[in-house]
Amino acid sequence: MDKKKIFLVEDDQFIVRAYKDSLERASFEVEVALDGVEAMEKLQNITPNLILLDIIMPLKNGFEVLSELKSDDRLKNVPVIILSNLGQDSDIKKGKELGAVDYMVKANYSMQEVIDKIRQYLA
Repeated sequence: MDKKKIFLVEDDQFIVRAYKDSLERASFEVEVALDGVEAMEKLQNITPNLILLDIIMPLKNGFEVLSELKSDDRLKNVPVIILSNLGQDSDIKKGKELGAVDYMVKANYSMQEVIDKIRQYLA
């Protein structure tokens, strides 16, 4: 069985390491981009099974990345879970309107809960 590929877009190196390690231990293949511009460049060459997307990033924020993803025929059906520290209702609403399947505030979920959520969307 092929490993599912998770594309993690996150500018915080500490969070990247923590998520990458945990996701790999959970048998996912993990590709990382540290900002929105790098994310869009890498996505020209890969089609992940699911994208974990931060909102607050340098160069291009998560909302901009999400808009671009949804206008790309090859990527528009890839589920995107926003994983952010922004927990305002307006941000959550915007993320969902732009096409995210879910919006998780980092502080409110354990790593295991995030992994369970990923599995739910890949099932």
